Amino acid sequence: MEYLAYIAFLFLGMQLLNVLLNGVFRQKINFPNAEIKESISVLIPARNEENNIGLLLSDLQKDKNSNIEVLVYDDESSDNTATIVQEYAKHDKRISLLKSKGLPKGWLGKNHACYQLAQKAKGHYFLFIDADVRIDEDVIARAVLYLKKYKLSLLSVFPTQIQKSFGERISVPIMNYILLTLLPLIFVRVSPFKSHAAANGQFMLFDAKMYKQNQPHQVFKNSAVEDIAIARFFKHQKLKMACLTGEKGIRCRMYQSYHEAVNGFSKNVFMFFGNKPLPAFLFWAFSGFGFIPVWVIMPHFLTYYLAILVIILMLYSWISIQNIFSNIFLFPLQLFFFTRILGNALMVKKNKTLKWKERNIYS
Repeated sequence: MEYLAYIAFLFLGMQLLNVLLNGVFRQKINFPNAEIKESISVLIPARNEENNIGLLLSDLQKDKNSNIEVLVYDDESSDNTATIVQEYAKHDKRISLLKSKGLPKGWLGKNHACYQLAQKAKGHYFLFIDADVRIDEDVIARAVLYLKKYKLSLLSVFPTQIQKSFGERISVPIMNYILLTLLPLIFVRVSPFKSHAAANGQFMLFDAKMYKQNQPHQVFKNSAVEDIAIARFFKHQKLKMACLTGEKGIRCRMYQSYHEAVNGFSKNVFMFFGNKPLPAFLFWAFSGFGFIPVWVIMPHFLTYYLAILVIILMLYSWISIQNIFSNIFLFPLQLFFFTRILGNALMVKKNKTLKWKERNIYS
């Protein structure tokens, strides 16, 4: 038990160091009055997104850059997604609709949609963005300037997460808690190691030349977590990349209920830990129960332990632009959610079955 107490403190110290590094080296895409001359292809895979696609297209219409083309791929939607896109296309010649001709065997839907979009894209840069993301009018230009400044092949951003329901507040924050206490994001840009790779498919900006040379969505056509797989692939290829978070100009309501969050995180949680369940469960165990051996063996240090934990929660919430007090007081429920998704993820890994948008993502 004594060794567990020391390990618990060591784990907490690692988390504190990582989140401090994320705070000190917080990366922002701040370029006032950003303007770019090169063409950009904004590529949006969309399946049953009638509640979101119009909002994103409205955001894109505010961007006055005439060098932008917006391609939306209707991935066999059963709702009004295609109709909405066509209405926007009538009033903005930069917007075009591509329709799926079916999903080939061996492909997952989103990966195939992104691949098809890239084949039609003409820009110097490819921005893959999910239909439920909202952006400020100058954020694309600023992202391109950031990519150019650091000579990146890929820039990915974890959007600021919109949380409206109680179910979202006890589920969605766990992603940033894991990310920011496990990995200093500055390492994604400066470190050569594949383990220091991260990306979010909600916002991925590529140098088109590098994308075409590597065809990442084709390489990982059947990967359920293609964003992280692509990030590690680019690291392996010695291609420069960066991953940011806490950007106010990029927002997303990723899941609209607790149930959606359980399903969504169940398909990708292990990828945060190298696709290995054991490190994920150890992270969960020490995050949730590390205080117990400290309490039993060295109770006089428990106050310090809990104080450090609160500091960690405050820092990651501040970096993520999330509600600090909510994340502190709801942390026990967030850990319960973490327990659920780890259990679900084990079943998914074992049975290779998980429905997402009416498709089995492992078929």
